Amino acid sequence: MTAGVGSFEGFEGPFDDPSAEVLAEAAAAFGLLASSARLHLVWALAQGESDVSGLAERVGGALPAISQHLAKLKLAGLVRSRREGRRVVYLVDDPHVVTIVRLMVGQLAERRSAGAGAGRLRGLGA
Repeated sequence: MTAGVGSFEGFEGPFDDPSAEVLAEAAAAFGLLASSARLHLVWALAQGESDVSGLAERVGGALPAISQHLAKLKLAGLVRSRREGRRVVYLVDDPHVVTIVRLMVGQLAERRSAGAGAGRLRGLGA
């Protein structure tokens, strides 16, 4: 295995290409995270669980919009929810999603604070 890559469940070797189905599923997940609002929600939930009101306050969105974003993330399996009395609490329970989001956002924040490559990825979407 290549140093620093880690293990990839379901792959026979470090250079095997994933199946078309796996790539399509990954692209769909990244597509959902391409929204800065949804990415911010996942980032916030990676820090700890929260209800819709707390998330709306933290990310600065209207309750209906936050609810719609959470419904999409939940449908995709990126977040889950549980009921606590009258409240619905959301959380990211997949450590891999948390790792990916923290890695990407952290790396870009680090670059920006160092003054290198600031804004380089903006506008490069497919």
